[in-house]
Amino acid sequence: MPVRVLIVDDQEPFRMAARMVVDATDGFEMVGEAASGEESVAMAAELNPDLVLMDVNLPGINGLDATRQILAGSNPVVVLLLSTYEQEEYAPRAAECGAAAYIPKAVFGPDRLESAWSAATTA
Repeated sequence: MPVRVLIVDDQEPFRMAARMVVDATDGFEMVGEAASGEESVAMAAELNPDLVLMDVNLPGINGLDATRQILAGSNPVVVLLLSTYEQEEYAPRAAECGAAAYIPKAVFGPDRLESAWSAATTA
């Protein structure tokens, strides 16, 4: 069964790029997209994804707060935070909100997606 992915980003160009990464990664399929923190929380509850690719800066509630809300739900899910910010700044924040990892957008690709998923699900 493929890993079901919800992509959350307020920028359409990055959602398109993330879709291409998911499509290019064996064993992963996109099940939905959200453009705000609130929308991501609702869609995570509705779609029950295995993995959420969450932008940090979102309109409404930010990605950190949306991650907390999604992880507080009853469905088991892995959240990976993505942003343009430096890893040194956001990696600790990812851990604080319960995200499995932080990946800078500049290096996000199939290899990073697979390795982050593997690390999160075998830990």
